[in-house]
Amino acid sequence: MKNTLITLTTLTLLLSLPFAVTAQDRIYRCGNEYTNNAQQARERGCKLVEGGNVTVVQGARGASGSAAPAAAAAAAAPAAPASPPSGPRVDNNDQRARDADARAILESELRKAEARHADLVREYNNGNPERNALDLRNPQRYMERTAELKASVARAESDIAGIKRELSRLPPAPPR
Repeated sequence: MKNTLITLTTLTLLLSLPFAVTAQDRIYRCGNEYTNNAQQARERGCKLVEGGNVTVVQGARGASGSAAPAAAAAAAAPAAPASPPSGPRVDNNDQRARDADARAILESELRKAEARHADLVREYNNGNPERNALDLRNPQRYMERTAELKASVARAESDIAGIKRELSRLPPAPPR
């Protein structure tokens, strides 16, 4: 009985060996796509992926259901021109009003960010903030506070640059 069990186990392992070998095919990267078809990879000039396993997770594709049928349909069909969004159209006057509201909000945020930046720069005082009673007793705290102020000034400058970038993306304000 024991020999039969060992023989069956050995036979099972030997029969599963070809499947394990085929599971370790070479993987090629073609831009953002991966394939294990060597001929296709040669034709497309793909690069061999070395040094580990590749896991590809398909994302959801629209409202068509599962990703696999959508991926197969996309691969089989030639690229079609992009269709315009099917959402409701916005009237030009409504869009101008929305843009004006967005501009007003961003300009208000910009003024607040610039005021906050000016306060931080004044407090930072070129790396020599005014010492308070706690700082006099604990020099390490003063150094930490100085570093925090420097980081806050940099963050405020980054905020201002981001707001200005968003303002530049909006259409120009209508003349008043």
